[in-house]
Parts: sequence; structure tokens; C-alpha cells
Amino acid sequence: MPAMACCVDPAAANFPPTYATAVAGPGSLTGLLIPPPTSHVEACHWSPTCSSELYKVDGWGAPYFAVNGSGNISVRPHGASTLPHQEIDLLKIVKKVSDPKSSGGLGLQLPLIVRLPDVLKNRLESLQAAFEYAVQSQGYEAHYQGVYPVKCNQDRFVVEDIVKFGSPFRFGLEAGSKPELLLAMSCLCKGNPEALLVCNGFKDADYISLALVARKLALNTVIVLEQEEELDLVVDLSKRLSVKPIIGVRAKLRTKHSGHFGSTSGEKGKFGLTTTQILRVVKKLEQAGMIDCLQLLHFHIGSQIPSTALLADGVGEAAQIYCELVRLGAQMRVIDIGGGLGIDYDGSKSTESDISVGYTLGEYAAAVVQAIRFVCDRRSIKHPIICSESGRAIVSHHSVLIFEAVSASVYESPNMSQLGFQYFVDSLSDEAHADYMNLYSAAIRGDSETCLIYADQLKQRYVDQFKEGSLGIEQLAAVDGLCDVISKSIGAPDPVRTYHVNLSVFTSIPDFWGIGQLFPIVPIHRLEQKPSVKGILSDLTCDSDGKIDKFIGGESSLPLHELEGDGGTGTGKYYLGMFLGGAYEEALGGLHNLFGGPSVVRVSQSDGPHSFAVTRAVPGPSCADVLRVMQHEPELMFETLKHRAEECCNDSGNGIGMSALANSLAKSFRNMPYLVANTVASSSCSLTAATMNNNGFYYCNEDDEYNAAADSATTAGEDEWSYCYA
Repeated sequence: MPAMACCVDPAAANFPPTYATAVAGPGSLTGLLIPPPTSHVEACHWSPTCSSELYKVDGWGAPYFAVNGSGNISVRPHGASTLPHQEIDLLKIVKKVSDPKSSGGLGLQLPLIVRLPDVLKNRLESLQAAFEYAVQSQGYEAHYQGVYPVKCNQDRFVVEDIVKFGSPFRFGLEAGSKPELLLAMSCLCKGNPEALLVCNGFKDADYISLALVARKLALNTVIVLEQEEELDLVVDLSKRLSVKPIIGVRAKLRTKHSGHFGSTSGEKGKFGLTTTQILRVVKKLEQAGMIDCLQLLHFHIGSQIPSTALLADGVGEAAQIYCELVRLGAQMRVIDIGGGLGIDYDGSKSTESDISVGYTLGEYAAAVVQAIRFVCDRRSIKHPIICSESGRAIVSHHSVLIFEAVSASVYESPNMSQLGFQYFVDSLSDEAHADYMNLYSAAIRGDSETCLIYADQLKQRYVDQFKEGSLGIEQLAAVDGLCDVISKSIGAPDPVRTYHVNLSVFTSIPDFWGIGQLFPIVPIHRLEQKPSVKGILSDLTCDSDGKIDKFIGGESSLPLHELEGDGGTGTGKYYLGMFLGGAYEEALGGLHNLFGGPSVVRVSQSDGPHSFAVTRAVPGPSCADVLRVMQHEPELMFETLKHRAEECCNDSGNGIGMSALANSLAKSFRNMPYLVANTVASSSCSLTAATMNNNGFYYCNEDDEYNAAADSATTAGEDEWSYCYA
């Protein structure tokens, strides 16, 4: 079989002389396979509203996110009460954050987490309002008093915000470990003195001693027994420290949540006490003269409770246990319904999904209040204070992860000339030629499905021959090109593209990799244009799991836009946002491939010309920071490399001198691990322990509340911004 130089360009192909003037024979497909004309009617009528429907933004995003008239995702920081001039354009935030300082920006690198404290405040107020309405409308004779489980997001400023915003509601904190308890104690020193500090999780003597110290510091601390053995420690240590504890018990309910997040519920759940164990606890407390210390009942059905029917069933069962504890002599005051208040990640309002819920905040609160009131009224028991640990529902909406697509795979079919096509056909083996003739006959009949079958069969024959060594790579490329032409000509859908994103899935979206949790992912701009590509997202890590190929709505690809620039490499920026990830993702993220966390900015709504002010900003961890986490010593590493540079380079010689090389190495330690745009100008720098040892921490004092930045932004000029940057 003659060699072939790809038969896509006659001028480039080394055809034998006999083909110099040849024309396509009667068996040519070039006249049959003509791509159908592209209709631009639908594209012309595309609008931001169409994109909103396509990405289901109104479903999962309401009332905090929407597509604005410019085709960008906007934030409504005050929920449904947000006025039009208060909406914040996410693209403007990205521009402000990523533009160089010389242009008035912050000079931070993506990926980026945008925190929105106004959304956090609105979520907290909405939850409180929902329970207050349920209490008042149903004649409930106690109040709601929630706590935030800090495990959802332990960021200092998130926790401090919740304590501050929740202070009028006596909103407290829940801790599940000794470090969490320490941060909760510190934060609640500035909170409402009636706010609960609920101590959950497995406990040792140190944990219980610390909780008793919190009680001694006049914090409203409740030690919840997760194991029966913990009671002996509580009794013994409280006597030693002369502290009267408030004790709660966590009950294992029979009610079970069947979804993924309900695996710790039911009688065989990981946490809590059985009814037999609860009875033994009551007896031990009676014997110790401390039965009056037992004041709280806690339970947890599981996260993302899908329906109010399941919720009411579990709450009703717990209310029966509560009433029984009252009957047994405990001075019960509080029923803690745990977490479980879900959010609608896909906007489907489904009760059959792990990523959706079939109720509103109001319906959730009404179901809880009704179930407890019904049982207590029937048993003539005083209504208890209702506490919940609704972490996911409070913090999920308040942050957005923004990252950039840096390139995309490109599928280009070579242009098959008549001359090259004829040469290709004549070079086919007998078996391959039979496949081709079957393909030609199907094309004449207009049988598209059969065309694809024979095209795949022809391609497989070439692949087999290539593996055997009887074909060259040019011939394999030629048959690939022919099959692509056939697919396009009969209107087959374009293959799914792979978009390479400047992100680590393991660091920033660990729940997707670990448990298949889906989050809404949407381009944050260009939504006035119709997306023309279906794509999956591939991250920077050297791991096949480092990709996102499942999306809300059960889709295996995401509608995306072509990257701007030649060949799909993208000279223009293309930004994507992952939403509803404010709970757990930051706490769970690891250091796969030593990619650290994103940069972080805190953005408040402002009445200035830009509608927002950046009040805090921090660059993501540098290469030195993440190396230090894994016990490396970047300063010593730099000195080692600098010494090698002195041995290998000479400033007086040709090429890179020692000084320049040392500066380049220093800059590498200081940079983030993520990709840097080629347009960013490099600058020389020195590396010392003082300059490197920031560990990614940042702090900005705001003594005058969070409105201080917004107020200053109001008086600023149009091109001035109010922010603190460390």
C-alpha cells in the first residue's frame, strides 16, 4: 500500500505522478457529504433570560443569584429585598481583584473565593424569621434559638460574622472538637450571653474540662453526651472544678433518612445513645444528685433531609423522648433538632434527590414547630426552646468559587481535497474498500445511522493495521479526518470538549471527588451569547479523577462558549463560578499535587458607583506555604538551590547569571502553585523567612462594623475603591 502524507492538502501531499491530474471517481463521497447549512435564527434570539433558563439559575440561585442584562451573573446580597442598584456584578469583582495594582486592582491570582457577608446575614435572618413566624402563627409558647455548627466552615471571619449577625437572636455555636470549642468560646465572648454553646462529638477529659471552663466563664455551655462513658467524666470533673454543668443527651432515633447523608441516622447510627443507655444516664444522674443538670435533648436525622414528612416523623419521635425525660424528673428546657435543613443544589425542588429538597425555609420551620407542639400538648408538657444546627443552609450561599478556563481540546477535521480523497480511496485494502463502498451506498440512500456504523468499522480496521505496524501515522490521521467529515456532514453532535481549568478539584471541590456531590457551575459572563460547545472540566492535577464530568440536572457535560482566540487556546478570559459551596468545601480540601487554597476576598454591598466594596483580601497560599505544611523548610530549600546556582553560574559569563537565577528561584517560592497569565509582569524579589512566613493568613480590623468600607466607598470617586489588603 503506498505511503500517504495525510491527504488533506494536495500541495503538501507527496502523491505519485499518475495522480497529478486525477479527479474523483464515481465512488467519491465528497459530493454527497456536504455539511447542512447552519441556522443562525436561534442564536440571534438568544438572551440572558435564555441562559438563566439553560443553567437553571432561577431554580438554585433564587433569591441571591441571577443573570443580569449584560449577560453576567449578579449577586442580590439582601435576597428578595435587594434593590436594583444594590446588585453586584461578579465579573466586576473578578476584574477588581485580578487587575494589577498599577491599574487600580488588587493584583490577586485566581482561583478565587468571593465571600458575601450580606448574603450570610440574610440567610441567618431568614431562618430566624421562618421560625418566629411558625412560633407565632401556631401559638407555640417558647422560642427558637439556633446554633451554627462551625465544622461547616471554620473561617474566623465567617464565624465572627455569624455571632455578630445572630446576637439579636441569641444565636450560638456548636463545636465538635477541642479546637472548634476553643474558637467558639473566643467568639461567643463577644456574643449574646444567652447564646448556646453546644458541645458535641466524642470527648475525653481534656475536652470536658475545657467545656466546664467555658461554663465557668459564663458561657451558656451544654455538654451533649455522645457516649455513655462520657457521663462519668462529666460528673467527676465538674465536682473537681466546682462547676454545675448543663448536660444534654443525643438520642439515636428509629427514624432513618435513606439518602446518602442519612447513613449515620437510625438505631445503628454512628452517634448517640439508645433508649436503654438514656435510661442508665438518667439513673446515674439521680444517684449523683445531678438530675436537674439534664436539660437538653439532641438528635440528628441526617443532612439534606428531603421532605417535611420525614422531618416531622423524626421530630415527633424525639419529642416523645423529650416528654419521657421530663416525666423521669429531668429539668428539660431545650430540644436540639440537629442539622438536616437542606438546600436545593439543582433547583428541581425534588424530594427524591440527595442534592435537592422539596420544601422552603418556612415549610421546614412550620413542620418542626407543629410536630413538637402536637406531642407536648398531648402530654401536657411545657413547650421547649427549639434549637437547630443548620450549618449548610446558613453558609452555602455566602461564597462563590471563581476559576478560569485556560484552554480547551480542539477537534478539527482536515480539509479533504478531491485529489487527496481519490488517493485515499485507492490506497484502501480490500476489506477496507468493502467498508468504504458500504459507506458510500448508505450515503446515497441518506441512511445516516448506517453511515456512522461503516465509518466506525473502517476506522477500526485502520487502527488494527496501525497497531500491527502495516500503516503509517499519516494514513491513520486520514481516516480520522474522513470519519470526522462524515459525522459533521450527517449532523452528528460535536464531541464533548475538555476545558482545562486553573483549579484543583481535590482542594476546592473535594465533595465532588469524594462523594459525588454536585454543585451548580455556570459561566459568570457571556451569558447574552448562546453556548455552542458541550464540555467537561479538567483540573491541573496529575490525576484522572481531577475532572468534573457530572453536572446538575443529570447532565454529563456543561454548555459552554468557545474560548476567544485562535485554535480555542483563548486569548480572552473565560470565567466559571461554582455556587452553593460555602459549607464544608474549604474545611475538607487537601493538598493534592501541593495545590493550595484559592485567594479570598470579602465583598460587602456598597451604595457607591460600583455597588460593592472589597473589605478584606488575601492571596492564596504560595508554593512556600504549601511546602511548609508538608514539613519542608522553604528557606533551607532556597539556600540549597542558591548555593547550587553559585556553583553553576557566573554573573560575568554568558546566559543567566547567578543573581538573576536566585531571584527567579525566590519568585517561584513566593508564587501561588496555580497557573499565572502570561500577561502578568514578573518582578525580582528576595526570599527570607520574614517575607515567606505569612502562611496565607490575613487580618483587617473593622472596628466600625462592616459598613465602614461601604460608607467610604460612597464618597469615593468612580474609579476609587475601598478595601483592606494584607
